[in-house]
Amino acid sequence: MCNYKIGFKHSNSIFLYFVSVLTVIILSSAISRPAQADVGRIELYTIPSMTLTDQEFLLGKKNGSPVTISGVLRYPRTKMKKFPVVILIHGSGGVSGYVDDWAQELNKMGVAAFILDSFTGRGLYKVNNDQSQLGRLAMIVDAYRALDLLAQHKRIDPKRIAIMGFSRGGQVTLYSSMKRFHRLHGSNLGHEFAGYIAFYPACNTQYKDDIDIVDKPVRIFHGNEDNYNPITPCRIYTEKLKKNGKDVQLHELSNAHHVFDYKKLVKPYVLAKAQTTRACNLKEVNDGIIINAKSGERFTYNDSCVELGPTIAFNLPAYNKTKQELNDFVSSLFNLR
Repeated sequence: MCNYKIGFKHSNSIFLYFVSVLTVIILSSAISRPAQADVGRIELYTIPSMTLTDQEFLLGKKNGSPVTISGVLRYPRTKMKKFPVVILIHGSGGVSGYVDDWAQELNKMGVAAFILDSFTGRGLYKVNNDQSQLGRLAMIVDAYRALDLLAQHKRIDPKRIAIMGFSRGGQVTLYSSMKRFHRLHGSNLGHEFAGYIAFYPACNTQYKDDIDIVDKPVRIFHGNEDNYNPITPCRIYTEKLKKNGKDVQLHELSNAHHVFDYKKLVKPYVLAKAQTTRACNLKEVNDGIIINAKSGERFTYNDSCVELGPTIAFNLPAYNKTKQELNDFVSSLFNLR
């Protein structure tokens, strides 16, 4: 039988209570399937965070709108005094099935998985069709707050906490490695992630000091046919990081589209109304403003470079290759062998 634990000490209103309960119901339905034989225990948590605009985030503001988000901590059946854990950061569609699939794979490796939900507590379901509903950087704050929660957990090894994200969550994962962002919004207790695993992130925004990242390994998994978040900007960014002496690897997957790891996508699917910045070249300038580098104008999702209709598609060879490479990386990172 699974054990459930809900932390409400930070919730300060009836509204937040019901948000938390709703999140528990949604996440429980996603994780209660009988196929999950490798799960040894489940705990549910609420986490105090805040919602910042991208500009507020980049300026280091601390007075954003308070929000309570939620997460599911799933342990493997393996017996350990303290478990390594990977925090999973969802994409624009929310906590989708493939996020849960990877949590199961991590449990099979003997690693705990923490599925972080940044949307439900904010009253969001998905943002694919309107990315302006939540700033791109707001979820980095959520990730740091989850790090603090887990680093204090009596059954988690604070030195073996990694982060792994998908699409928008991959972008969160990748840029949460920046030292500047750690200084502005990072762990209140001085903790760091042990490693960063980004799946098909957008790499087309140049932030100030973005090649000055922490000295931890970064791994990126990206399909070379991705037309949602094209791989080329990630190649360029990866090379810059390598030249700066960082341990970063870009795993390029042949013939793979966006969400190549979603096994239930039996055929390619075009998200006709989904927004993509694939044609945009974005850059941070003074006062935390993001501009379209081509036009020099402040970027919004009404910009002419924003397009619609990216493709998502499962790719079995890419998935199998990624699963093996991820297993090898996580095993080495957490010294499991």
